[in-house]
Amino acid sequence: QVQLVESGGGSVQAGGSLRLSCVAYGYTYSPYYMGWFRQAPGKEREGVAIIYLVRGTTVYADSVKGRFTISQDNVKNTLYLQMNSLRPEDTAMYYCAATYRVLANLQRNDYDYWGQGTQVTVSS
Repeated sequence: QVQLVESGGGSVQAGGSLRLSCVAYGYTYSPYYMGWFRQAPGKEREGVAIIYLVRGTTVYADSVKGRFTISQDNVKNTLYLQMNSLRPEDTAMYYCAATYRVLANLQRNDYDYWGQGTQVTVSS
């Protein structure tokens, strides 16, 4: 059973930066994929960025390419999301997710374990 705890959310002005963290614990074998998703009020939860933990391969949503960077620290069992050049449309609850599926992408149904979320608010 994978437990995920996010932190690092907050309020920032447009153009600013935030770094989200997700500590993973409670498992014997590392998940294959971990990722960040977000959900704005009245909208579906969408994939932001994922990482294949075995090789470090990453995939990003088009809306965040060039601005967000996903990374992992295997020693600390922590996943990060560095968010730069933030925009008001990035405002959402951000969730960390993990899966043991052999193949996964930015689809929320690919992920079986979820954190409680951390709020990011970007003002114009």
